[in-house]
Amino acid sequence: MHRIINDIQIIIENAMKEKLPEVSSDVLEENGKVYYMNGKNGTEFDWFVNNHLPTFMVFYNDEKNLGAVKATVYTDGWIDLYLYDENGEHLAKEVQTQLDIDESDLLKLAVCLRCNADDKRIWDAAIDRIESDVFTDDDALAEFLNNRQYYEPSIRRKELMGKLCVVSKKITRDGWKVGFMLREELHDDEDSGWQFFAGDEDDEYINNVENVELCKVYSIAGIDPVVINHIDSPVGTRLIRKSSEEFEDDKKQPAFMERWKSV
Repeated sequence: MHRIINDIQIIIENAMKEKLPEVSSDVLEENGKVYYMNGKNGTEFDWFVNNHLPTFMVFYNDEKNLGAVKATVYTDGWIDLYLYDENGEHLAKEVQTQLDIDESDLLKLAVCLRCNADDKRIWDAAIDRIESDVFTDDDALAEFLNNRQYYEPSIRRKELMGKLCVVSKKITRDGWKVGFMLREELHDDEDSGWQFFAGDEDDEYINNVENVELCKVYSIAGIDPVVINHIDSPVGTRLIRKSSEEFEDDKKQPAFMERWKSV
């Protein structure tokens, strides 16, 4: 597995030489060492839920310690690189390339990193601290793949985030948070079934197509993150906002209303 890690490092170094030629190693953390950033989600979560490994980073060595390079390696071998100049303050270039490897070998690398970084509690460390030149046996591979079951709720939640929902313009235009949310039968594979309202709309308002719109669920979750806690609830769910941070089953009680933006 050391070969793949080495290939990733070479891709990062070559991208820096080409796209950030003015950045010398002496202004970088540990002279430009590449770090494996598994401290937020962990290798298994990112592999199964986000379809990539935790990011590989190079950092500037100053007080802010911002990134110079962020490399995301996807499960199919594609790599997205983001290169930052001005000590990490400005995105200078985006680059996409691909590793010349089989997807099965990249899976084995994920298993290796889980076993030799995550399991050994080595978090957000330079890659030379991680023992990566080791054999991945069948038992470790089977355990890794079996663990996918524990991430199924997160996988479903992420899939729902990219689907369509109906939303009242009192939320998107007038700046109210979600006060009432219900999930109906899905119309097609792109439909989440979710409908979001501020909570005080009457039938006349809702039945006017000019007052509602379609958008992706992640757009609503972005302005009102509390809805994420309920996003994988089943069809038939009807929830009323109880407070800033809570929803409860709809029993025709008034919704707690609060703005997400001032108008």
